[in-house]
Amino acid sequence: MRKAIFITGGASGIGRAIARKFANEGWFVGLGDVDASGMAETERLLGSSDCFSLRFDVRDRAEWDGALDAFSKAAGDRIDVVANNAGVPLGGSLDENSVAEIERCLDINLKGALFGAQASLPHLRKSAPGSCLLTTSSAAGIYGTAGASVYSATKFGVRAMTEALDGEWAEFGIKVRSLMPSFIDTPLLEHAPNAGSNEAIRTRVTDAGLEITPVEEVAEAAWRAVHGNELHTKVGKTARRLAFASRWMPGRVRKMVRANTHSL
Repeated sequence: MRKAIFITGGASGIGRAIARKFANEGWFVGLGDVDASGMAETERLLGSSDCFSLRFDVRDRAEWDGALDAFSKAAGDRIDVVANNAGVPLGGSLDENSVAEIERCLDINLKGALFGAQASLPHLRKSAPGSCLLTTSSAAGIYGTAGASVYSATKFGVRAMTEALDGEWAEFGIKVRSLMPSFIDTPLLEHAPNAGSNEAIRTRVTDAGLEITPVEEVAEAAWRAVHGNELHTKVGKTARRLAFASRWMPGRVRKMVRANTHSL
């Protein structure tokens, strides 16, 4: 039977790249996002026979159930992978971030991921063993990023959720994995880090001398994560170097972060 993957944040960027990769491998793809026009473009790229899309908000627990139930029905009563990918950026020092910005980042990046995991469990149990919950964390979940405390907190939360559920769901035969990309070439880089800034994230990244990784590398990493045994898959040179340095040279990483207190 044809395998099926449901992807949140599928209207653009990492979600669209994952959708294209899995569709090219013969999977049936489901897209969930608040951006209906973006999903329509992703669906056009995939071909209508390979895709199902539904507009919903990951912050709404009940909408998660409705979205997964609808996709399961369209996919022949099975979901093999849920890519818990929807997320928003937020940069700037903590005192620059408004209450609304903080709550939105927490609600989408962390609560949305938790709600997605909770709603996914019965579907992934049905297709286990070998089914997978794949959640997009970040290099900011390896070591806190100066100038992005709220965003880092959400991505550390996703990392912790992944590790906890890897233990909780082992008895069901469900894989739980995370992606930890560094700066990826997606439309999010064109956004300002917060409402008080008019400078794009891309500008700050390039000015800091950091590399921007092609989004296709994340899609390939997602494929490896679903089919491999690594709990957290690092994507991009910055993520891999940070993971190495935070483990073996934590003092050096701390000095670097303190020297770049407003990197985003």
